[in-house]
Amino acid sequence: MTATQTRPWGPGPRNSITDIAGLKVGQASDAKVKSGVTVLTADAPFTAAVHVMGGAPGTRETDLLASDKTVQMVDALVLSGGSAFGLDAAGGVADALRAAGRGYAAGPVRVPIVPAAILFDLLNGGDKDWITNPYKALGQTAYEAAGTEVALGSEGAGTGAFTAGLKGGLGTASVVLPSGHVVAALVAVNALGTANVGGGAHFWAAPWEMGDEFGARGVATDFPEPHEPLTKLSMSERMALRGNTTIGIVATDALLSQAQCTRLATAAHDGFARALVPSHTPADGDLIFAAATGEKPLEDPDADLLIQGHAAATAMARAIARGVHAARPAEGDPFPCWQTRFG
Repeated sequence: MTATQTRPWGPGPRNSITDIAGLKVGQASDAKVKSGVTVLTADAPFTAAVHVMGGAPGTRETDLLASDKTVQMVDALVLSGGSAFGLDAAGGVADALRAAGRGYAAGPVRVPIVPAAILFDLLNGGDKDWITNPYKALGQTAYEAAGTEVALGSEGAGTGAFTAGLKGGLGTASVVLPSGHVVAALVAVNALGTANVGGGAHFWAAPWEMGDEFGARGVATDFPEPHEPLTKLSMSERMALRGNTTIGIVATDALLSQAQCTRLATAAHDGFARALVPSHTPADGDLIFAAATGEKPLEDPDADLLIQGHAAATAMARAIARGVHAARPAEGDPFPCWQTRFG
């Protein structure tokens, strides 16, 4: 029998990015502010890269992730709400890492490497009239809560996220490949576009669903006009709000270089396009980090990297639908959640 016959594609035991050995996720939310932070970390530094395709990104230390830069590994990756204010979350994570003795060795000093990306959730009905920026404390709390269980929906960076017409959320998904490698995604969905087809219960990501991970509604049978961008509000209204951006992480236990991680992140953007219509717009800061723990070498780097990229894209599409599917209602929400409308 071939490896494909003996080990079919399927989700890992948690259907989570923490199915990759050594990876941990921590989350913290502020219900009053209607925002939060999600942190991916590990017991040891891991190789990381990034690819940005949205027109309005907000980031910290992403230049460091180019393959020609000196530092090739990071201690954590941060996804945060709060727009530019949310970049402070990485400072809280860095403080916690330094207290734990983690970070890049610069002589006697340890400097934690914590790239971060933010989404815009400042107009979601939460109380943003703070005196002290809350995100640094949320980042530290999220890091300290890191473990293998990942709550979905209105959690962490997905707490106050929205799409065009439905509440967004935090999603994750994994797949075990015939080679035994695990590829997974973690995403905060706050898109200008739609995750559901024509405002109904079916998800654009349905062709890639595994089991009933986001409702098993199957593929839609009726589709809206395919040549018009799909938003609940008019395009000018949504862009005026600037209330967008989907940010995510794809990860693998394969041994990848930073350049190969960049290719993995690039391929994973296909998952955005499969699950969100439209995606990568001028008003979205769409960004994907890639992380590789290096536990398992690739047997055939050229062929295996292609498979890794395809798996990353499908896992990302599934994670997006799972995040929207699991969102929960809160007072003052501008849009309903999927469970309220269709669950």
